Parts: sequence; C-alpha cells; structure tokens
Amino acid sequence: MLKSLTLAAIAAAPLTALTPGVVAAQGSPVTVVLVHGAWADGSSWSKVIPLLQAKGIKVLIVQNPTTSLADDVAATERVLADATGPVVLVGHSWGGTVITQAGTDPKVAALVYVSAFGNKDGQSDGELVNAYAKPPALGAVADDGHGYLRLTEAGVVEDFAPDLPLAEAKVMAVTQTPLAAVTFGDKVTDAAWKTRPSWFVISANDRVIGPQMERDAAKWMNAKVTVLQSSHVSLLSHPAEVAAVIADAVNTVAAKAQ
Repeated sequence: MLKSLTLAAIAAAPLTALTPGVVAAQGSPVTVVLVHGAWADGSSWSKVIPLLQAKGIKVLIVQNPTTSLADDVAATERVLADATGPVVLVGHSWGGTVITQAGTDPKVAALVYVSAFGNKDGQSDGELVNAYAKPPALGAVADDGHGYLRLTEAGVVEDFAPDLPLAEAKVMAVTQTPLAAVTFGDKVTDAAWKTRPSWFVISANDRVIGPQMERDAAKWMNAKVTVLQSSHVSLLSHPAEVAAVIADAVNTVAAKAQ
C-alpha cells in the first residue's frame, strides 16, 4: 500500500522541523546527492538546492553525461565517494534509473524519486515506456543522426515544462543535455529500492513519464508518496514541496543514525 502524505503536511512540517542543529547533532551528518534527468543538467535543481542549504543540509550535485547508464552511474559513484555520512540519493526523470542502479552503494541510506523512472531488476526505460500509453513528449524528440536525442523547443515548452514561465522553458530548451539513444535499452541489474527506504514525488500532469507509470513504480517500491499537480519538472515548478520531501527523507535517516 502506498504511504501518502497531504501536501500541506509535507510542505510545512519537514522543512520547518529540520533545523541545522538536527543534522549537526548526528554522529555523521546526512548528505543529499542530487541526480538530474534527461534533456537537463544539474541546474535543474537550482531552486531546490538553496532551500535545503538554508536548513543546514549538505548538498552535492551529479552532472550526468547522459551517454549511458554505466557512464551516469560512474559519475554518481564519483560524487558518492566524496560524500560524508549517510546519503539521501535523489533522482529526477532518467536520474531515477541512475539512482536505482547506483543506490546500492553502502553510503546510500535512502532514495527519493522525483517524476522518475523506478526500474525493476532487468528492466530498461524503453521497456517501461512501451508498457504504457505513449507520453506526448516522445512525439517531440528529435534524433541528431549521431545517436543522440533532443527535445524540440515546442516539446520543452508544451510537454516538458508547460507550468514554467515561457522564457524559462525556452532557456531549458537551449541548455538541455542531449540524451544518448542507447540509454533506453540499458537495464538495471540490482534495484537499490529493494533494500533502501524510498520516497516518490508523482507529477499528476507529467507529459514525459506517464503518471500511471510513476504510481506503479511507487507501489512496487512501497514508497512514501507525495502527489503534485505538476508537469514533469516539479523540481522547478514546485521546489518547496520537492525540497520538503527530500528533507523528510533526511530527517528519517538522521533519526536512525542517532
């Protein structure tokens, strides 16, 4: 059964409850490691990071090359090697697949999925996508002829980030990182959520990953769920709510570390 939270509770309680002293009181402070998704870069977390830092939470970012699952897991592992104490590993979109594979690292104490893939063992993103109705954004994917995929500007504005200001969405279209087409065939070998507590932010208006896919993934993980009336980029359109979910995971890990 999904463990649901009301929006009011998740938006208010965890962030206000988590003072710098709560984290500092632990023997090993919790570090949050953020992993971005496809057609984006680390700046997609730019609105969430200061909200976490304001509460004394250490934050590290992974800049994925988005060239393969193995490459992105390796990039995540390099950041995890620099992290101190237990880690809350957070992934958006394709980053959910990355944290599912990389999250077996012994430092990782919890996982947070934000509008993300949550693969089972032996499952690729392509298999997940094909198991559901085709999301609108896939109709706006352009192949560059060299094995990389980009979203058209219209695809970013209308499907990827329709609840962002138009100017902001257009900047995202320009700054997006191309996604290697091979990533759709890369399979998770050992899903970390089987052995880690998980949180899941479902975007009810997602046009990139089907909301039903997100609900099903959260269910098989037995994740703690928050549903936002958001596009795929809830981390930019609803940063306070997303930060609150991450802070809730930090609180949980910190309490267990006492």
